[in-house]
Amino acid sequence: MKVQGKRQNRKAEAREKPTVALVGAGKLAGFLAPALAKAGYRITEIVARERAGSLKRARSLARRVGSRAVTINGAALTAEVLWLVVPDGEIRRAAESLARRVVISRGMASDARTSGARSSALRAAGLSSPGLRFAFHSSGALGSGELASLRKVGASVASVHPLMTFVPRSRPSLAGVPFAVEGDNAAERAARAIVWELGGNSFVLTARRKEAYHAWATMTSPLLLAYLVTMEEAACAAGFGRAEARRMSLPIMRQTLENYARLGPGNSFSGPFIRGDAATVERHLALLKCDPKTRAVYVALALAALDWLPVKNRKKLRRLLKAR
Repeated sequence: MKVQGKRQNRKAEAREKPTVALVGAGKLAGFLAPALAKAGYRITEIVARERAGSLKRARSLARRVGSRAVTINGAALTAEVLWLVVPDGEIRRAAESLARRVVISRGMASDARTSGARSSALRAAGLSSPGLRFAFHSSGALGSGELASLRKVGASVASVHPLMTFVPRSRPSLAGVPFAVEGDNAAERAARAIVWELGGNSFVLTARRKEAYHAWATMTSPLLLAYLVTMEEAACAAGFGRAEARRMSLPIMRQTLENYARLGPGNSFSGPFIRGDAATVERHLALLKCDPKTRAVYVALALAALDWLPVKNRKKLRRLLKAR
């Protein structure tokens, strides 16, 4: 996997940006649409489900980026890039519905060339010159094959997944964020150009590596949070509340991450395991017997430390950790 590090030349920068239509109005769409607009991309429409809540979110988002909110049946789909930002389980079905709409739109546009009266109406509806060239989705786990129906109607397809967390009330920067790109060659090139314009760095995956990539991505944030709430549970046993545990733990966690980034994991490791202090670990395990879930996390992480980090007294520690 080769990360795109060098910025493209001035001639590439100056070329006209493709238009984009977003399908979905959830958390990622709410972040991606403004980021694209800020980077100079025109968002032609936000395509939402017919549910009242979806349309309400789409209308709000469309107002923010100077676009329009539509359902699939009312979508023009004249943008060059169709970007699906919907849940994984909805990608294939949404792509199939969009592909049918593309066929209908192109048929109407073709008929319009022989009917001057209808031509004006179609131009007003945005259907006179469908220009779809690329279709993306942003699932980390699923490959570009989910968009096969859009490939059949002429789009070059790719999956484009940012290795970043998007949650309400948080606005992370895309500067330097890695994007995993997988798909057709033309769509990969188009996606990487857009990622560059957004300030990110892209790398290409093969379809067979998508699931392994997503398992890694899941460990970078969602399961990291699972560890952190388990850490809070351990603090509760020491008499601290969860909010207090978060506040008190942040300085050492921040320093650990800084050390990890600058020194690597081995040189950032500290505590009883690097010293081989089996007596202390044994006391921890005895205390945590009253909290089996926290103890299971402690043991799993400790065994990982024995496998991957500089630990002394390794054999005795392993016996302790594996004892029932």
